[in-house]
This record gives sequence, structure tokens and C-alpha cells, in this order.
Amino acid sequence: MNPFKIVVIVLVAIMMHLQYRLWFGDGGIRQINQYQARLDQLALEVQEKKERNAALYGEVLDLRKGQDAIEERARYELGMIREDETFFQVLE
Repeated sequence: MNPFKIVVIVLVAIMMHLQYRLWFGDGGIRQINQYQARLDQLALEVQEKKERNAALYGEVLDLRKGQDAIEERARYELGMIREDETFFQVLE
């Protein structure tokens, strides 16, 4: 067998091995794409949590600031009214 053919066969085998590792091996392109998709999903969840936290923080500030926010919550969530108010219920 020609030594040149052996060198070519060895180089082709090495190239095939490297290509396999690139596409299917640990840390290959497939795994990188999976990690990227998971990272995008987590970034979306983080953004949603940040928005929710900002809304809750604003609500906490309103509740700390004054009685208006507390009164509003008591009216809408608990159905409470002041002593000097008259309650009217409209049925449709």
C-alpha cells in the first residue's frame, strides 16, 4: 500500500472524527443551540419577573405613602365604605 494513501486515509479519518465532535459531541453545535434556546427562555422569564417586581414595588410604595391606596384596595377588594357614605347597589 502506498504511504501517501495511508496518510490520506488517516487525515480523512481525523477530519471525520473532528466533524462528528463538532456537530454531535459534547459542546457541539447541537448542544450550543439547545443552550441558546434555554437561555432565551430564561431571559424572557427574567424580564417578566422584573416587570412583576416593578409593579409590586410600586404598589408597596403607594401603600407606604398614604391612605389613598389603602382606601382604594379596601373599597375594591373588600367592598368597604366610609361611615359618612351611602352605599347604592345597582342591579342590571
